[in-house]
Amino acid sequence: MSDTEEDAPPPPSSRLSLIAPAPTPSFLQSQVSSISTLISELGEVALLSGRTFRSLLKRPSEWRAFVYQLEAIGVQSSSIVAVTSIFIGMVMTIQFAYGLQRFGGVEYIPRVVVLSFLRELAPTLMAVIVGGRVGSGMAAEVGAMNVTEQIDAVRALGADPAKKIVLPRMMAAIFALPVLELVALSLGTLGAMLICSLEYNIQPRTFLQSSLETVRMGDLFAGIMKTPFFGYIISIVGCHFGLTTKGGTEGVGRSTTKTVVVVSIAILIADFMLTKLFIAFGSA
Repeated sequence: MSDTEEDAPPPPSSRLSLIAPAPTPSFLQSQVSSISTLISELGEVALLSGRTFRSLLKRPSEWRAFVYQLEAIGVQSSSIVAVTSIFIGMVMTIQFAYGLQRFGGVEYIPRVVVLSFLRELAPTLMAVIVGGRVGSGMAAEVGAMNVTEQIDAVRALGADPAKKIVLPRMMAAIFALPVLELVALSLGTLGAMLICSLEYNIQPRTFLQSSLETVRMGDLFAGIMKTPFFGYIISIVGCHFGLTTKGGTEGVGRSTTKTVVVVSIAILIADFMLTKLFIAFGSA
């Protein structure tokens, strides 16, 4: 064998096989990375919220976009809210009756069902259901605008995306969710009343009298006052993930999935904090 052949470098495949694989991050490193990502996301949401609220004072007003989003969020969500509320009212009535029958407390079914709907079931479950639909829709719509460079076109024209895109959706969600909460409360109570009449011989008049003896206006306000915060969470999270979408249509799918998960968790966390706050200040 000649000296030239002995000194020849190894083939590319041999050199590549000598490269060590990237080290797998430890559990602590992955947790630190997740926490830093969460803090970064919260900071971006806070900055987007600040720009959006400041744009309230800027002209011109986006009334046409607001009305369009109000119809898309409120009117188009009413059917799913109605069906869900009726069947939740029926199911919760059966579940409460199953437990109360053991203690001879069937007459307390209307009070327990209506009180639970006023304070938790109507606002929270309605927000989770609407949030999954509306939040994912916002993330997909805004994300598609972002990957097709329509957001960049808005900036190039001198407009603020926070005002043109985020503000109408946020205000529409804040105004629409209290109305949807009243729809969920009314139809859920109607479903509970129907089951009580058919299964437990509690007539509608008795149902209403019993429930009105227990509930207070503070219980109604404690539920309604949560819904604007839920509307803000749904809209700001959906728009945030839409504005940060990257990677084409695949990125739009990822943003939509993340929006549904984050909105659901954020609503439940906010529900706990708002409940503690309202009780502390005596509004419940």
